[in-house]
Amino acid sequence: MRTRMPSTPGVVVRTAGAVMVSLLFLIPLLWVVASSFRPGNSAFGYTSPFTFEAFVPLGGDVSNYVALFDGYFVRAVGNSLLVAAATVVFGLVLSVFAAFALSALQFPGREAFFVVVVLSFLIPFDAIAIPMSAQFRDWGLANTYVGLILPGLANGFAIFVLRQFFLGIPRELLEAARVDGLAWWRILWQVYLPLCRPALVGAGLMLFLSQWQSYVWPLLIGSDTEHHLAPIALANLRGQLEVNFGQIFAGSVVLTLIPGLLLLTFQRHFTDSVAATGIKD
Repeated sequence: MRTRMPSTPGVVVRTAGAVMVSLLFLIPLLWVVASSFRPGNSAFGYTSPFTFEAFVPLGGDVSNYVALFDGYFVRAVGNSLLVAAATVVFGLVLSVFAAFALSALQFPGREAFFVVVVLSFLIPFDAIAIPMSAQFRDWGLANTYVGLILPGLANGFAIFVLRQFFLGIPRELLEAARVDGLAWWRILWQVYLPLCRPALVGAGLMLFLSQWQSYVWPLLIGSDTEHHLAPIALANLRGQLEVNFGQIFAGSVVLTLIPGLLLLTFQRHFTDSVAATGIKD
């Protein structure tokens, strides 16, 4: 028989506070979604003063979305999906090998390498983007998918998360596998990877989100419209003489919906991976 925990006044107050905070975060999102169904800049007519109609698109239509998916923006979203998917696949391979080496192997300078990995995600990428873009142009990687994907593969935070998860795997499993004569790659494949699905999902989501929301690097390295990513296309919806905020709101909804669905789908695995980053044996 299931027992119910008593509802103390403190629990009720904390729950009510959490609900209020959630609503505060949800209100701007509801306004953007409602505004995306209103033509032009008519959404601002309901903001002074705010009424419930600001969050309920009465009499709205999908014209903004129809105009949005007329060519350029669709291609940019497709480019973002391609770049993000390639980054997840190849970035996970690189991150898994690096994390395994930094957690399971013993070699001189291992801790120093780990410090470099930590520093790599503490330094803002925008600080090195301009000189790196000049180097990529010298290599002939401007306006190429390779140039868009390559900087996102080595993600220090993804390596950090996987390494911390690997450190939580009992060392006895590694030693037993070595006694049985398994090679290092078989230990990684047969022992570590089956146990680290949550960490792989968490690292993959980090790689995906880092590329999906990237703006400065695609702006520097992809000057032609054929290689524009979704954030660049969203910024270009703003015209020189007129700004159609309805389309901008619709584009914002689309760019929020895709990663939001991924986070909701893999929420449990992502939470487990973040919770396990501090576990070590």
